[in-house]
Amino acid sequence: MTTVFSFRCTFRLPKIALAQHSRTFISHSTCRAFSAMAIRPAPEFVAKETAANIHQPRDPNTLSNYNAFRTKHTEADFEIDFNAKRLKGTVHLTLEKLVKDASKVILDSSYLEVFGVKAGARELKYDLSTSRVEPYGSPLSIGVPETDSSELKLSIDVATTKDCTALQWLTPAQTSNKKHPYMFSQCQAIHARSLFPCQDTPDVKSTYTFNLRSPLPVLASGLPTGPRDFKPGQNGEPGTLLYTFHQAIPMPSYLFAIASGDLASASIGPRSTVWTGPEELNASQWEFEKDTEPYIQAAEKIVYPYAWTTYNVLVLPPSFPYGGMENPVYTFATPTVVSGDRQNVDVIAHELSHSWSGNLVSNASWEHFWLNEGWTTYLERRIQAAIHGSDKHRDFSAIIGWKALSDSIKQYGEDHEFTKLIPDLKGQDPDDAFSSIPYEKGFTFLYHLEKLIGKVKWDKFIPHYFTAFKEKSVDSYEFKATLLSFFAGDAEVSKKLENLDWDTWFYKPGFPPKPDFDTELADQCYELAKKWEALNESKADNWEPSPANINMFTSNQSVVFLETLQSSQTTLKPDLIDLMGKTYGFAQSKNVELVSRYYVLGLQARDEKVYAPAAELLGRIGRMKFVRPVFRELMKCDMGLAQKVYDANKETWHPICRDMVRKMLEKGPKE
Repeated sequence: MTTVFSFRCTFRLPKIALAQHSRTFISHSTCRAFSAMAIRPAPEFVAKETAANIHQPRDPNTLSNYNAFRTKHTEADFEIDFNAKRLKGTVHLTLEKLVKDASKVILDSSYLEVFGVKAGARELKYDLSTSRVEPYGSPLSIGVPETDSSELKLSIDVATTKDCTALQWLTPAQTSNKKHPYMFSQCQAIHARSLFPCQDTPDVKSTYTFNLRSPLPVLASGLPTGPRDFKPGQNGEPGTLLYTFHQAIPMPSYLFAIASGDLASASIGPRSTVWTGPEELNASQWEFEKDTEPYIQAAEKIVYPYAWTTYNVLVLPPSFPYGGMENPVYTFATPTVVSGDRQNVDVIAHELSHSWSGNLVSNASWEHFWLNEGWTTYLERRIQAAIHGSDKHRDFSAIIGWKALSDSIKQYGEDHEFTKLIPDLKGQDPDDAFSSIPYEKGFTFLYHLEKLIGKVKWDKFIPHYFTAFKEKSVDSYEFKATLLSFFAGDAEVSKKLENLDWDTWFYKPGFPPKPDFDTELADQCYELAKKWEALNESKADNWEPSPANINMFTSNQSVVFLETLQSSQTTLKPDLIDLMGKTYGFAQSKNVELVSRYYVLGLQARDEKVYAPAAELLGRIGRMKFVRPVFRELMKCDMGLAQKVYDANKETWHPICRDMVRKMLEKGPKE
């Protein structure tokens, strides 16, 4: 049982016993202080400066001094200004003072305007750095008055700017009914700091109050409260309503979420509602109403009762960059899950699972992101097994996940830091490390532990873990310590865990050991792929493709069929790509999971007939799961067309997606 201390100046201390472990990040100035102390004792002022600037042990991706002050409650009073495309108002922070002599609060901020800071009626001096610390923004330093109180209340007048990375503003022309503008936020991983000054780290959890004024309906990651005060408009402008929400369960800043637009709602269960544009409401309601409540009940049996009162889904416009975002109370979801066949609602199972892993129990930093996503992927697949009544369904999902893991490792390279379960993100943008790796490598580790310990015993640990860290943040070492402690009285399991190579699982880059998945549901897909490979080589023994080949396939089986051919040593000829599209209807499908993979296969085959449709698809969607692989293959086929696609869509893609594609173009095609 060993682990490692890691310092921001990049040297490491010897491995020590787990019970003594903490992972600490110390500033470069502190490292210099250590060097001085090796020669002579440091003056007292050096020791005090070192203590004041030392980072909290776990998160290297924040500039805040959250070891000295910690946010307990956040109240956001904002007006949503669609004309100026900004939020403007006041954020009120209630902070707990942790260091008696601390005289300065340092908050994260990025591309913000700050107009003033108060403590009660008292104006406070502040400094918003004019130079950015990339990729973390500009720290806001606030001098605070001396007080014996352990609580500090700050009010900060603030406005977002055109460079805000957390918000996307859509014109009426970019919405489905072309009538009203739309705005939504996406704060994960470190984008909340571009909305308001905060301690933008998942290691800090706060309760929240939202007071949001807008001319259009508003949703936020809390429960609605109070009457909606109306304010008449001026100079021909529409009037506004004040929408209020409260989140009583502490949550990290990346779960701060707001949206405003032409929204309608419908019930999808006894404690669930779907929200979306009026034109999409019926389709969205049909897509989710069958499965949402059974998913919640299945998850509650695996962990414990749902804590957030109501579970709702907001289906966003196509530019939303993720499949879903697990904002409490309101999951933000991509419209690509509304495929008209209920084949993609596993996204909801995933985001629902975040209600326990990620939202109630949060990773302490983005280096431990697998604790959010690995656990959530594991719970999602347990839900699938419970709904379908067989573990072969979760193993089938895991086979799809292994392909996603393989693709991510291939793109980074097997020795890349970001392919580790616990990567070193000091000085890095967590968005650059976003991939399938924490999801699938994390799932594989938990799947391995389940098999190692035995499912009956493992299932008793699950609610214990989520109880032990409920409303808290946790790192991998605390997870390990909790697991060892839970099974300390079981000699058989304890011995297995002692013999587990934790360092290899945590720190080795590349692939984990591949589990022996049940392939029953995948074997049919593999067999069909072999027939197409044989047809490509003129060895098909008179076999001819027919729509009947996939009549009994689920959508995910068609996905595995296409992904098997993507990974094949045999590249299909362009005429076979065309034949496949016509025979199976992939190109005409409303299911983007199928269409995107079909286009990737066609681009791999250099089938020029799919170039334009693939480019058109990139203009209709913003979900990075699809944009990334299609754009990557398009670059290999036609860099000129890829550049045109970027130029045409960079203003409509979400900033996170746009930045990702820009970086792909800068690196160029990679075979």
